[in-house]
Amino acid sequence: MKKILVALCALWISASACAADQQHHSLWSLKGKTNTVYLLGSVHFLNASEKLPAVVEQAYKDSEVLVMEIDMDDLDPAETQQITLELGMLPAGQSLEQQLGKPTYSRLSARAQEVGIDPMLLNRFRPWFAAMTLVQLQLVKMGLDASSGIEQRFTTRAVADKKPIHGLETLREQLSMLAGLPDRQQREFLLYSIDDADRMGQEIDELLSAWRTGDSKALAALLAEGFEQYPDLYRPLTVDRNRRWLGQVEALLDKREDYLVIVGTLHLVGKDSLIELLEGRGHKVVQH
Repeated sequence: MKKILVALCALWISASACAADQQHHSLWSLKGKTNTVYLLGSVHFLNASEKLPAVVEQAYKDSEVLVMEIDMDDLDPAETQQITLELGMLPAGQSLEQQLGKPTYSRLSARAQEVGIDPMLLNRFRPWFAAMTLVQLQLVKMGLDASSGIEQRFTTRAVADKKPIHGLETLREQLSMLAGLPDRQQREFLLYSIDDADRMGQEIDELLSAWRTGDSKALAALLAEGFEQYPDLYRPLTVDRNRRWLGQVEALLDKREDYLVIVGTLHLVGKDSLIELLEGRGHKVVQH
């Protein structure tokens, strides 16, 4: 679980070198009967100054419709809050301190203060939600921002350009995968969000060149490490979703419009990735 936090949040990237001059990118495409379907590996948190490669910009321009993990432009803030609280909060009378024990909760409190949140605000959170909160705050502290991530950037542009956005799953389905993890795995996830925070910057740096150059082997190695150590955690979050999405992506090949499909990068590399599953169905997938 050394890099579980990075993997679960897909990949994050800072604003250092630009990817525009690299030979490959985390972008693939396949031809339908009369159209093209692009598959873009997403990074959910970016620095606002990060520039996207020209080939990615062109894929967006070529596409009439966008498909994301969830339908970003139709998210209702009130419903989003209701679902998040429903799945992320502990039942009345329970606390995170009770679940973790005082020694571990003390470590959580210290980490929360370091990233700028009152530990008491986390005390009613389920472990998975507390972990994700700490990770996101740590990323913000590093200068990264979800509003500058791939999905949010293209959502903003698609709305302005009047391009439709469709979702492969709902927000409830997505969050339920984390909320449905066994209590032991949720606590494990939280513990590593505490212990691994100091190494997060280094781990992200190790992934930057792989994402920027579309190094599928390096990215797949990260995924393989997670599967080997925590198969019960990775399988529902990656492989099972890839298989559910496969039919939806294939159906796009029968459409007339060109599509840009944006999913977490780790869904596009390694064994049982969307790329491998599509190739297994006889489709020719080209990396750009």
